[in-house]
Order: sequence, then C-alpha cells, then structure tokens
Amino acid sequence: MPIKTAKTTPTGYSRLQIALHWLVFALIAQQYLFKDAMSAAWDRVTDGLKAGFDPLVLPHVAGGALVLIFALWRLALRARRGVPPAIEASKVQGILAKLTHVGLYWLMILMPVSGAVAWFGGVEAAAQGHNVLKIALLVLVALHVVGALYHQFVLRDGTLARMRRTQG
Repeated sequence: MPIKTAKTTPTGYSRLQIALHWLVFALIAQQYLFKDAMSAAWDRVTDGLKAGFDPLVLPHVAGGALVLIFALWRLALRARRGVPPAIEASKVQGILAKLTHVGLYWLMILMPVSGAVAWFGGVEAAAQGHNVLKIALLVLVALHVVGALYHQFVLRDGTLARMRRTQG
C-alpha cells in the first residue's frame, strides 16, 4: 500500500499561475475596451435587425471564452498545486481578500456564461444579468488592485512581488 504524504503548501506561485493571472487581467481589460461594439451589436439584434459585421465583436466573444477557460484552469492549478499562504495585515483584511478572490473567480465564470447565453441564446435576462455582473466585476477588480497596491506601498510585505516572479 503506497504511503500518502501531506500536500506541502507552496512558497510562491508557479510561472503558469503568474502567466494565467496576467493573461486574465489583460483579457478582462480588453473586454471593457470592446464592450461598446458588443453593446451596439446586441442593440441591433434586440431591435430585430441583423447584428452586422463588426470586427470588435469577435475579440469580445473570444476574450470572454478565454477568461472562462483560464479561470477554470487557474482553479484546477489551485486545487492541484495549491497557492502560497496569504500575507495578512489583519484578520479583517484576510477575510476581505478571500471574499474578493472568491467573488472574482465566480464572476470570471458567470460573466462569460451569461454573455454566451445572451449572445448565442438570445436571452434578454442573461444580457441584463451580464450588465449587472460587469459592475460587480469592476468593483472587485478595483478592490483587488487597491489591495495589491496597499500591500506594495504601505505594508511593503512582498505580496505583489509574488505575482511578478516565481519564488522559492
């Protein structure tokens, strides 16, 4: 019978985890850049017209699919490899960070799903939900960035460095 060993907690993120983090960040940023083209195409469709060709719609659709794929991949990596322990300045900040990360993962899954259901299924309720979720995503991304900058420039605890390069 094989001996089971305890899973060790990594001291840093892997290259793949770091790359996926920044790829998802870039994809989410481009989603907001191309949202106007997508909104205009959606408005045409809901008015009973053809969406027409807009080269900026495809990056929004493909970008959403990639966000979903990369978010699921990141979750699989977290489950398989683990993540380094959080650097907490206080218990409240630790709880806030955990809630922010959970919320971000949920939204990285729900946003592409609701967008796909709206766009490919023509479901107006999914489009409305997508619009509400985009505000929640913006808030959580902003909170995440503010938290990272707080750790970097106020606490100077190395949290941000862990997402820039592999460690130990």
